[in-house]
Amino acid sequence: MSLKSIVRELKEMKDGIGNISRRGIEGKHCRGRTRSFVAPDQAPPEAFQQGCWANLPPELLLDIIKRVEASETLWPARTVVLFCASVCKSWREITKEIVKTPEECGRLTFPISLKQPGPRDFPIQCFIRRDRATSTYHLFLGLTPSKDENDKLLLAARKIRRATSTDFVISLVADDFSRASNTYVGKLRSNFLGTKFTIFDSQPPCDVTTLSNTRSSRRFHSKQVSPRVPAFNYSISTITYELNVLRTKGPRRMQCVMHSIPFSSIQEGGTAPTPTSFPHSFDEQKSLSPDSKGKKAITDFSSTGLPELPISPESEPLVLKNKAPRWHEQLQCWCLNFKGRVTVASVKNFQLVAATEPYHNIPVEEQEKVILQFGKIGKDIFTVDYRYPLSAFQAFAISLSSFDTKPACE
Repeated sequence: MSLKSIVRELKEMKDGIGNISRRGIEGKHCRGRTRSFVAPDQAPPEAFQQGCWANLPPELLLDIIKRVEASETLWPARTVVLFCASVCKSWREITKEIVKTPEECGRLTFPISLKQPGPRDFPIQCFIRRDRATSTYHLFLGLTPSKDENDKLLLAARKIRRATSTDFVISLVADDFSRASNTYVGKLRSNFLGTKFTIFDSQPPCDVTTLSNTRSSRRFHSKQVSPRVPAFNYSISTITYELNVLRTKGPRRMQCVMHSIPFSSIQEGGTAPTPTSFPHSFDEQKSLSPDSKGKKAITDFSSTGLPELPISPESEPLVLKNKAPRWHEQLQCWCLNFKGRVTVASVKNFQLVAATEPYHNIPVEEQEKVILQFGKIGKDIFTVDYRYPLSAFQAFAISLSSFDTKPACE
């Protein structure tokens, strides 16, 4: 059987599984839902765990999936890799073993790829589409929006204004921003002046190995969890914009302290934390402790009471700063070299590089390497290019901070 025939049968099998799953689990309500192109990180139904495809010799199965993964490197064609992971348990385990992280292959495949560091040698190029009417922001994979608007959704965020702060709730899908949903991945929160932002992740950093039961994972296999179960938020980064007291004209100045990424990650031989999967589901009763009256008490996990999770004492956190622009005499404006990725002048445009000190012994070319750049290319369209050691989730959250009103910084 040819490789094309195998892929065609996998697509038919995947469509069958998807139709049954929607009818049996989600119902008619979710049929028209806009979803991330990255497949959900969950196993197929038990009814499809065994079959003729599950009984293939391991050597043949390994060869088939390797050929499929190597031949389909771009989306939407890369969807067939997800089809392989959805056939049965054995196929899924081998597919997860073959598919490399974005740092190693430069490609996004599974949902967890969005929380893994990008490639070291080149950036992953994305763009954000802003919808002012609904206060939503969508992160897509690609250089620019396609003509048919059939772009690959990575993450979505909704802006929620509060009395003393602003929240950007980040989700894997474009129409479900509930913190009780298993599509919730984190949020960005600002202070009243819009000068300080905190990025919260729904799962703890990789270096945190011991957590109490009440701080265990909130990830569930079900579509919706009990509204009584609070979403967990772990502070992983702080973004600070410098106050413009004199109201002078010029670009914004910002600094990002990445609490979950050690500075050693950009030094020779260093590595950044790389999660391999979302936290597994856990028993709801473990997250709720019974009180003296027999009722289940709810632990408060509000962001105001959450301390920042520390990096190990021997390594300091990575700090990013915006690259200083130069003044162009002829154009009479501040300029940065975005290498053609930004075409519209805006106070929101920025490039982030590592903030280093002489004792760090970082080469000059490494100090000048742009880790994240964000800029405007059209009405409500912005490019986002990120690379190691940032993930797509972290890059998206940092970029969202540029959309909030900052009266004290401009």
